[in-house]
Amino acid sequence: QTHTATADTAEPVSAPALPADDRAGDGYDWMDTLEGTAWSVLPNWGSEGWDAGSWPYIILAVARTRDGNGELFGYGTYVEGDTTTHWFRSQGACYEAITAEVFFHWASGQS
Repeated sequence: QTHTATADTAEPVSAPALPADDRAGDGYDWMDTLEGTAWSVLPNWGSEGWDAGSWPYIILAVARTRDGNGELFGYGTYVEGDTTTHWFRSQGACYEAITAEVFFHWASGQS
């Protein structure tokens, strides 16, 4: 668990931590660290199922959990070994943020 704040409501929450990169391998090895956690790899995004990221360099993962105030929706990124996590109270806000993240990588030619 990690203590953080939701991106949409700025409330403090405790949520599953995204495994950090151990620097012993590449993104495919990092994806293996997600097994048995609350996190799942997000390979595709959008109505046409376009690539979300550019494996093994850019990988997106998603998680869903619940606390005393309701559901939490999270997404995380692995970008060449660096990991970042974002949590949201609203599923819609999380989906919008994922869309923006994926589009950023598409627009910069990284996907």
